[in-house]
Amino acid sequence: MSEPVATGDETRPERFDVAVIGGGPAGMAAAVAAAGTGLSTVLLDEQAAPGGQIYRSIEKVDEQGDRMRQLLGPDYARGADLVRRFRGSTAVYRPRSAVFDLSAEGGIGLVGEGRAQWIEARRVIIAAGAQERPVPVPGWTLPGVMGLGSAQTALKSSAMVSDVPTVIAGSGPLLYLAAAQLVDAGARIEAILDTTPRAHYLHAAPHLPRAFLAGPELRKGLHWQRLLKSSGIEFHTAVHDIRIEGERQVSGLRARAGSWELHYDCELVLLHEGVVPNTQLAMVAGAEHRYSRLQASWQPVLDPFGRSSLAAVLVAGDACGIRGADIAHAAGELAGLAASADLGALSGDELERRSGASRRLIARKAPLRRFLDILFRPRDEVLVPPDDATMVCRCEEVTAGELRQIASIGCSGPNQAKAFSRAGMGPCQGRMCSLTVSHLLAAANRRDVAGTGHMRIRPPVKPVTLAELACMQGLPPPPDSGPMLPTAPEDEDATA
Repeated sequence: MSEPVATGDETRPERFDVAVIGGGPAGMAAAVAAAGTGLSTVLLDEQAAPGGQIYRSIEKVDEQGDRMRQLLGPDYARGADLVRRFRGSTAVYRPRSAVFDLSAEGGIGLVGEGRAQWIEARRVIIAAGAQERPVPVPGWTLPGVMGLGSAQTALKSSAMVSDVPTVIAGSGPLLYLAAAQLVDAGARIEAILDTTPRAHYLHAAPHLPRAFLAGPELRKGLHWQRLLKSSGIEFHTAVHDIRIEGERQVSGLRARAGSWELHYDCELVLLHEGVVPNTQLAMVAGAEHRYSRLQASWQPVLDPFGRSSLAAVLVAGDACGIRGADIAHAAGELAGLAASADLGALSGDELERRSGASRRLIARKAPLRRFLDILFRPRDEVLVPPDDATMVCRCEEVTAGELRQIASIGCSGPNQAKAFSRAGMGPCQGRMCSLTVSHLLAAANRRDVAGTGHMRIRPPVKPVTLAELACMQGLPPPPDSGPMLPTAPEDEDATA
């Protein structure tokens, strides 16, 4: 097995054959596959333990007994086997390691244990997962508004649920699963508001038969729906025009369901309109991306094994498109095997043989994903907030109205919007607003989103302090010589 290079010289980076970023199902599967071919492999995980969001705290829950396993379900419990396989592999595990930079050649800047470090890998597999899509509705910045995924994280990691009156609003498979888990755990849910438009059911219906044949997932979703509707909690469908009320914190929520006016007194609102790929690292490395109209998000351009437009960079799991835990696992294995083949640890024939089961699983699940993408595609009012007063960029307090105004005076894309309004220039670097900014400017300028472009991502993509940089281990190579202020084409926002 190849060993990581450690020279003892702290100015020289530690080197690995393969570095995997992210400890979810895709990342663990990729690390197991690459390490299994004898390559020196490291998995960099921002969390304290492997599992990612899907299998978060699985080792701790596995020790807590039947109650938590029953609460979170058999799909979650299945992650324990993958974690055990990863723990038993030769891959080096580095928890609490946040990656803040990635070069096209495989250089990785990370921070952990109070210091920054620069390491190098011959192949990097990005398995950064997904993030909840921002839901910019009036009042969404008030204290007491959270993503539904955040509430699920608290349940998995700390066995905590809120005991205040709560309303859940949104769309997507996670809405039913997480809501059912929270209800079972004893959360005070006042109402569940499903925002999926009725027209989406008609559009998705032709794909339903093949989706049912792809696996048991749809039957599970129907089971969760039945549980929620029989729980006694108010359940409304085709909800729209959500407005969260409150001065200094949430005090209520208003919405419409057809001709019905809905109003709830509550102290907590959990919003969810699906998840989107976490593309920041692939973008900062310079990998080519394209806009997916079906998932209304940007995705890296990849081959069937996860190879990007950069020879040293592969992407796996939900970071390359939302497809669920089973496909994320399979895609991670494909990326790990492809990296091994690229580095000469596997022959082409061996790659084809070992990857067969994962490729077949991905093909079998594809009809299910298409059905879900059509059914749960975000509504227009989520992508383009209609109320001018709605905050879009939380960090810099830029509203939808301000973005429409700068579009009217010539702002054509999200990178120009930074200069016009500072949208996307706050601490999150556009993580929470970039998609909305692109959709809103595209609508205002009557262009498509692909032509409008995405925000250009620059390092550091995660916070890093001067103190951490001051004691950095391993130094990155000097930047290429060139002008201090690089030039760009006039419609640079349309470049990906």
